[in-house]
Amino acid sequence: MITVVGTGTGAPLPPDAEAALAGAGLVVGARRHLVAARLPDAVERIVLGPLAPALDAIEQYVEKRSAERAAGSARPDGAGSDGAHGNGVVVLASGDPGFFGIVRALAGRFGPDLLDVHPGVSSVATAFARLGVPWDDAVVVSAHGRDLRTAVNVCRAHPKVAVLTGPGSGPAELGAALAHRCGTRVLVVASALGNPGRERVERVTPAEAAARDWGTAVSLVLCLDEARALGPVRTVAGPRPGPDRWALDEREFTHRDSMISKFEVRALALARLGPRPGDLVWDVGAGSGSVAVECARFGAAVAAVEKTVDGVERIRANAEAHGVDVRVVHGAAPTVLSDLDDPDAVFIGGGGRELPAIVTACARRARRAVVVAMAALDRVPAARDALVAAGFDCDGVLLQSSRLAPLPGGVDRLAATNPVFLLWGVRPPARIEGVPQ
Repeated sequence: MITVVGTGTGAPLPPDAEAALAGAGLVVGARRHLVAARLPDAVERIVLGPLAPALDAIEQYVEKRSAERAAGSARPDGAGSDGAHGNGVVVLASGDPGFFGIVRALAGRFGPDLLDVHPGVSSVATAFARLGVPWDDAVVVSAHGRDLRTAVNVCRAHPKVAVLTGPGSGPAELGAALAHRCGTRVLVVASALGNPGRERVERVTPAEAAARDWGTAVSLVLCLDEARALGPVRTVAGPRPGPDRWALDEREFTHRDSMISKFEVRALALARLGPRPGDLVWDVGAGSGSVAVECARFGAAVAAVEKTVDGVERIRANAEAHGVDVRVVHGAAPTVLSDLDDPDAVFIGGGGRELPAIVTACARRARRAVVVAMAALDRVPAARDALVAAGFDCDGVLLQSSRLAPLPGGVDRLAATNPVFLLWGVRPPARIEGVPQ
């Protein structure tokens, strides 16, 4: 067996670790864990750094001991070759090693049946406990050894997020990314959790976090909208479930003179955009913001670009009515797009004569997909050419629908809606930079 012991957040080794260590021939862990364990000189030890070499060393050790046991059992006297110390493997880890921890890598290499896991209290549970805030509705995202943009977009979209940090993805970098885009958010930086005399839990604004050198003791960062930190009672842990329906009726949004993407168009647009947690979606020429709101309901971070003042107010009202965060950008595309982070997907619902330039600007920066809705068919060729020139695979469809409308006498007729051409471009997977396939 490989015994995995979670020490708890900054805590000494738990009692059940002593028996495992007494029978260990190899102990793996961070230097501080190995020192705290006070291991006998005869025990082999590996200071945990890069994971792959440590897993290789564990595998070699297990194979060696298995061969020795097999050879010992084949001897006439049945004597083994255990020696003065045991043959077991013990891996020491911080907190709960099954929560964004080493258990995943060990189970993948050796199989779950070979593991005996003793979890401690995770840093996430400890940090929320220090605040006196429940965390069953928190979104937990790891930026350790990963692209920070996913964590940033999750923080933009959700009111309660725990970010597991790492070198180059700490409070300063997270704060810099959020400083001008999440005005209601506060960052709680937890350092040296569980370490008496060194532990710090500090509330700062994103801008304040960006301006500081936080050193190497940071355990994790919480990103909170404190006005919504105490949400309703939950029955399912984690972020709120995805929407129970989408392509909402136009009556569920405030809009002007029917200037809104019809639900039939929105249904296909959402299917091609594929919004999800960790994504950033632009809604350009947002109008009422119906597409922006629907993308946010799927958990994506959203920037809605709108050039009219009354449109900006409608988008904010619709986002509030549906309980989602949408960053509203007042200005004309493509000019204002230069101030936004690169999106995963873009919906373009307006543009007029500037449409080719807007599509070109969006296609140049979109990581995955661009969807364009057009009522004027003469704009389709230029939009398609812009997507193709940016390396997208293109397709499109003319959407024509007729809805049931009542007539006197209890009968219905079909009322046609205005046709809309929906064009979309999808970047081939091999050309999506920085996204794991």
